[in-house]
Amino acid sequence: MKYYIIAGEASGDLHGSNLMVSLLKQDPTAEIRFWGGDKMATVGGSIVRHYKHLAFMGFWEVFINLRTILSNITFCKKDILHFQPDVIVYVDYPGFNMRIAAWAKQQGFRNHYYISPQIWAWKENRIKKIKRDLDALYVILPFEKDYFNKKHQYSVDYVGHPLVDVIRKERNQKEANLPIELQTEQPIIALLPGSRKQEILKMMPVFLDVINAFPDYRFVLAGAPGLDAEWYKQFTKHPSIYMLQNQTYTLLKHSFAAIVTSGTATLETALFQVPQLVCYKSSAISYAIAKRIIKLKYISLVNLINDKEIVSELIQEKCTSDSIEQELKRLTDTSIREEIRQSYQEIEQKLGHINASEQVAKSIIAVLK
Repeated sequence: MKYYIIAGEASGDLHGSNLMVSLLKQDPTAEIRFWGGDKMATVGGSIVRHYKHLAFMGFWEVFINLRTILSNITFCKKDILHFQPDVIVYVDYPGFNMRIAAWAKQQGFRNHYYISPQIWAWKENRIKKIKRDLDALYVILPFEKDYFNKKHQYSVDYVGHPLVDVIRKERNQKEANLPIELQTEQPIIALLPGSRKQEILKMMPVFLDVINAFPDYRFVLAGAPGLDAEWYKQFTKHPSIYMLQNQTYTLLKHSFAAIVTSGTATLETALFQVPQLVCYKSSAISYAIAKRIIKLKYISLVNLINDKEIVSELIQEKCTSDSIEQELKRLTDTSIREEIRQSYQEIEQKLGHINASEQVAKSIIAVLK
C-alpha cells in the first residue's frame, strides 16, 4: 500500500514516526512519502518537505508568510497527484491539512486524520468540513470522544494519547547521563521555550531575566530538533545557562522544575512528573485575535485534561520575569510539588490507552484491505 503522511511540527514528527513504525510492522511492503522531520526520516520512506520550513505560529505570522504557505499547498497537491497514494494520513497541523483534505476528497483520495483539529477550542464550524472531507478521525484526548460523538453526532476512534507510550518507554529505559558539566549538586530548571524560532524569540528574553534570582539552580535550555545548535548561541551567553540539543527527555528526567511554553511540551513534562510553570506570548495582533475567538479556561493540556488549574499559566501581559520568579519560588515548596505530582498521576490514568500508533495503523490498514 502507498501512504502519504503530512506532519508540520515537531510533535507531529514524533507521532508520525511512531505511526510509520507501526505501519511498516503491519505492512512491510508499505511505500511511504511524507512531510515531517528527522524522526520520520530515520524510520524510512521519502521526505518531501521538512517541518522547519512549515511551522508558522499565530495569526499575524501566518498572514505575513501566506505566500510561502500557499506555495506549499500547491506543491503538496501536485506531489499527491504524482504519488497516487492509497490513503493520505494527516497528523495534527490543521490549518494546512484541512485545506489539503478538502481538495483530496474531491480528487477521490481516502483521508484519515490522526490527532484531531482542536475545534473544541476554536473554529467549531470546522465540524462541517470534518464530516464532509474525512473518512476517519482518530482522537487522543479523553474528552474528545464525547465531544464529537455526542455533541456533533460524528463517530471518531479514541486511541489514547501517543505520548503515554513514548514516555513510559523512555522512563523504563536505563537513565541517560547528563553531560559532565551538568553533573553537579545544583538542581536543574529546564527551559522549554518551544520548537519554532518565532516563539523562542518571544519567550527566551523573559526566561533569561529570571536566572539571576536563582543562583543555586542550573538553568538548561532544551534545543528543539528542527533548529541548528548554532542559532541558540544568542541565548547561551549567560554563564548560568547550558543547552542540550535534541535531548529534552533526558533533561526532563533530571529536572527539579521546568518553565514551559504552552503546547505538547506541557504534557510531556507532566508525564515525567516534573513540576512546571506554563508561559505563553505571541505578537500583540495574534493575541488580540485569539482572545476574541478562543473560548477556553486554560491553554495547557495539563489543565485542560483535568479541567482544573494544576499548573500556573502566565499568558501574554502576565508573562513577566517578576511573575515567573514568583511562581518558580512556589515550585520549591514540597507540599505544592507533591500536590502537582498527584494530579499528574490522575492525568496519566485518564490517558490510559496504550499503543495509540498501533491502533491507528491497524485501523488504516483494515480499511485499505
